[in-house]
Amino acid sequence: MFDVTRYAEAAQSLIEAGRFLYANGWSPATSSNYSARIDEQHVAITVSGRHKGQLGAGDIMVVDLTGKPVQSNTRSSAETLLHTVLYEQFPDIGVVLHTHSVNATVLSRALAGEGRLELRDYELQKAFPGVGTHESTLSIPIFENTQDIEALSRETRQWFAEHPDQPGYLIRGHGLYTWGKTMADCLRHVEAFEFLFACELEMMKVIR
Repeated sequence: MFDVTRYAEAAQSLIEAGRFLYANGWSPATSSNYSARIDEQHVAITVSGRHKGQLGAGDIMVVDLTGKPVQSNTRSSAETLLHTVLYEQFPDIGVVLHTHSVNATVLSRALAGEGRLELRDYELQKAFPGVGTHESTLSIPIFENTQDIEALSRETRQWFAEHPDQPGYLIRGHGLYTWGKTMADCLRHVEAFEFLFACELEMMKVIR
């Protein structure tokens, strides 16, 4: 059993996040999925196929950390395991946001054949935990897109066991996953990533 009050608070935070992310063009139509921790065993997560700019209370359900629905007949996102593996791996994570912006999608495709995006010398790198200076390299892994989410969740689990300080990752031609202790932290990460992705795309135009 999960705490209903905590579920309601988590659900409301996801609804508000959806409106913000949709308004900025980072979660168009029914793309994207969001989740927030309720307790050690339960997560509130968006129901599959719902418009993220128009979320209501009925569009947020509960799953356990194996991805199974709890007291619900609705279906969660097909990518639920990509959320739950993060909550298992990092006990201090409170929110996971997966967005489908143009910048994340195009940039990950532009880096075809490369397994990571390396960000250097940007002041906004300091938006992420543990980064105290622009004189550093922030390496963002790029995983290949696949419909085999179980396999991808295993791949990400192994990667993050070896890189525990990572703030996010890209799925090629698909979108961004990022997380934080609170919703405010996670939304800050999305905004920072989007700015940095836009800068990288502009730099590619200049260099070419």
